[in-house]
Amino acid sequence: MPGPVPLRDEDRIRRNAPDFPIETIEASGDVPVPSLELPFGAAPMVVDFYESLQRSAYTKYYEPSDWEMARLACFLMNTIVTSPKPSSEMVKALQTLLSNLLVTEGDRRRLRIEITRNVKENAEKDELADVMEMFQKRMEQKMRAQ
Repeated sequence: MPGPVPLRDEDRIRRNAPDFPIETIEASGDVPVPSLELPFGAAPMVVDFYESLQRSAYTKYYEPSDWEMARLACFLMNTIVTSPKPSSEMVKALQTLLSNLLVTEGDRRRLRIEITRNVKENAEKDELADVMEMFQKRMEQKMRAQ
């Protein structure tokens, strides 16, 4: 979808139906995730990136061809990272590949894919952080009083 990144679905006020129907294709079974296996040693940053792709929620939409594109992107990324003078065209090509793989939130939102992390888990972490902050303030007050 061209144009600016659309708002998240919960932020939109919809008064009409979507512009076009969505066609779905059913496939059975999980898609196996291939190992990175570059023809040469991969830089740690590249390995971390590929592992983060495997843990990402949106990769449930990946097909085998998408995983091979991700491996190609990692090959290109490794070339850029290990090159003493990377080409701007290579960086542009990598950015296009990563955009096509929906790596950034903006890319996913353009296709109306939104990821919501476990809100309950985040709320518990926030509550713990609030308690810790309150404890720290009280300790500082006690230290000043002494």
